[in-house]
Amino acid sequence: MIGLNPKRPIWNRSTTLDDPKPNPTPPSPPGARGHRTPPPGLFAQVGATRDAAIALARAHLDLAKAEASSIAYEVGRIAAFGALAVALVIFAFVIAILGTALFTGEWLLGSIGWGVLHGVLLFLALAVVAVLLAIGIPIRRIGGALLAALVVVVLVAVLLAMNLPNRLYAGIGDSAVAAVDPSYRPLVVGVIVGAVVGLLAGIVIAVVTVSSAAARAAVIVALVVAGMLIGAFTAITFGVQVAAGIAITLGYLVWIAILGIDVARTGIEVERLKERFYPSQTIDTTKETLEWLQKRMPPGIGS
Repeated sequence: MIGLNPKRPIWNRSTTLDDPKPNPTPPSPPGARGHRTPPPGLFAQVGATRDAAIALARAHLDLAKAEASSIAYEVGRIAAFGALAVALVIFAFVIAILGTALFTGEWLLGSIGWGVLHGVLLFLALAVVAVLLAIGIPIRRIGGALLAALVVVVLVAVLLAMNLPNRLYAGIGDSAVAAVDPSYRPLVVGVIVGAVVGLLAGIVIAVVTVSSAAARAAVIVALVVAGMLIGAFTAITFGVQVAAGIAITLGYLVWIAILGIDVARTGIEVERLKERFYPSQTIDTTKETLEWLQKRMPPGIGS
């Protein structure tokens, strides 16, 4: 009889001698191929569509911005070169006017200084004309002032070129102030005649236009002094070129003075000027439309 070894392990009845087999996996349902995600819902599809639309709109907006910047660059480039061209044309026009004035002063009047003076006066006169046209002064009044200035130019040029005032003063001096030196006689007579004419003109202007006694005295004194200066100036003998230069200068000054006197006399039509900047037609049409709508509204609406 074989004895039992107490150190030898006793086999567990639950263990088997067969090879262990893995647990069988449950069969997959028919038609299943791996793990499938559920389809997106309605809100998810709407959100995806919205995101796609936003992305597309942004893409179009970026493209529009790029094209707009390119177009703006081209427009700015054209505008810059166009402004440069206009500025150069204006500059050429200014040079032509000044060059003509200088050439005329040197060639016809004998001195380039006349050209400088006439160019300055011409631009000043044009500036005054531009302001008057801007505030609504009719062109016929500006043209009338220019015509009067041209008449003054012709008369002064003829009188000074022929030395008619000097001859007149000399003739008066030969009969009235024969004791005065003949070389100074036209000057003395010119000053006296100018003072008398200025006094008479001052009295008439002071009585007609001025109310206070002090202002009347100031006007009379000013015109007397001006008459004396004009008499002394016209007593000088001038050549043809100098006479023409003086006449043209006086013509510009007379043109500017007549324009200023005309505006001061008639004033500026402020109401007419305001109408040019007030949208009266739009406001009147809007009021008429509102009244038309109120008449056709049922009672109680809009009240």
